[in-house]
Amino acid sequence: MAIEDTLPTLDKYATLMIPGKDPIQLPILKGTLGPEVIDIRELGKQGYFTYDPGFVSTASCMSRITFIDGKKGILLYRGYPIDQLATKADYLQVCYLLFKGELPNKEQYEKFVDRIKHHTLVHTQMESLFQAFRRDSHPMAVLCGIAGALSAFYHDGLDIYDAEHRELTAIRLVAKMPTLAAMSYKYSIGQPFVYPRNDLSYTGNFLHMMFSTPCEEYKVNPIVEKALDRIFTLHADHEQNASTSSVRLAGSSGANPYACIAAGVASLWGPAHGGANEACLRMLEEIGSVDRIPEYVARAKDKNDPFRLFGFGHRVYKTFDPRAVVMRETCHEVLDALHIDNNPLLKVATELEKIALSDEYFIERNLYPNVDFYSGIILNAIGIPTSMFTVIFALARTIGWITHWNEMHTIKDSRIGRPRQIYTGQELRNVKSLSRR
Repeated sequence: MAIEDTLPTLDKYATLMIPGKDPIQLPILKGTLGPEVIDIRELGKQGYFTYDPGFVSTASCMSRITFIDGKKGILLYRGYPIDQLATKADYLQVCYLLFKGELPNKEQYEKFVDRIKHHTLVHTQMESLFQAFRRDSHPMAVLCGIAGALSAFYHDGLDIYDAEHRELTAIRLVAKMPTLAAMSYKYSIGQPFVYPRNDLSYTGNFLHMMFSTPCEEYKVNPIVEKALDRIFTLHADHEQNASTSSVRLAGSSGANPYACIAAGVASLWGPAHGGANEACLRMLEEIGSVDRIPEYVARAKDKNDPFRLFGFGHRVYKTFDPRAVVMRETCHEVLDALHIDNNPLLKVATELEKIALSDEYFIERNLYPNVDFYSGIILNAIGIPTSMFTVIFALARTIGWITHWNEMHTIKDSRIGRPRQIYTGQELRNVKSLSRR
């Protein structure tokens, strides 16, 4: 069933008055949750369009996947609150929920896990692709290239109009992304690749591929495993963010799914998006020690100082980031379990957290620690290098990307994305011959 077929509509209209023109009636629509929406499609037929930099006031699609209310600090996956999912379900249950629309029962879950485990290996020829990258390449540069290359190895399921092909692609991506992410890390440090193990959990397997070596087995810490699994869940989807919109826009042209995911990886890399937790750790390194915090807090409050605190506040959430509520508790569980009390960066982070939760300047502006702040601390504590933070974000967000890509191919009358612009360049002029210029 197409999404438009079930869209709740309202029997009222907004009227746009343009001098010298007849009034334009614009239907007002209503989704399941969220504000009423003015349907502006009629404007194009009348020779007008709207100006909305960043599309922050424009709905680019209809979707059943994720709902966010930034003012109230609400994040729902398929109607379920994020805090409940993070504490009562594991990441693969959430993957099933996002893609299928409902949480799995025990039988469905076991079949899904088994299917994921049997797609974790990547084609052996892909190993040679890593040799084309310099050893000091950023892992995101590697992942972006490798993700796009998947279409050259798994081209037996690229019919975007076939629902079974789309599901097979989703399974492959969720299964193989941890393998590729771990391979990117191993390549960067000059260690041999570690193959996936089907006797481990999804998250435990990733940790094993990251930290195990042929000469020393890695034992997965269950507290660390649970914490990373929650990080995966909390980052699985976030509505129409920059990277998801990039995946949808690429997908609207009919591009193969692996190319679309590569577009998502590239978009996620930016420090204003997925690179925020990496930027947060860089900031902690710059501060360096607890006794320098007052200086940097003062700089953050100074409008004329370019310095900014990463990991505090959120563009969408005008109150506490609901993901950060779960992540804060998990963060302290990890620090206690690993008995980390002499790491200077973590000391700085802990003190900054106290200030942000008590200083009126931060409270009045809703500059609470966000999910990037806590996830960055956790990843640092368990030994994952800063350059891998965004790679892990990409790993977690893959299910969201491919779910949105799949959904857009079920939408009735789906069209290629084509944003408009306000042209501010030269008026019409003629080309003079070279001798007359």
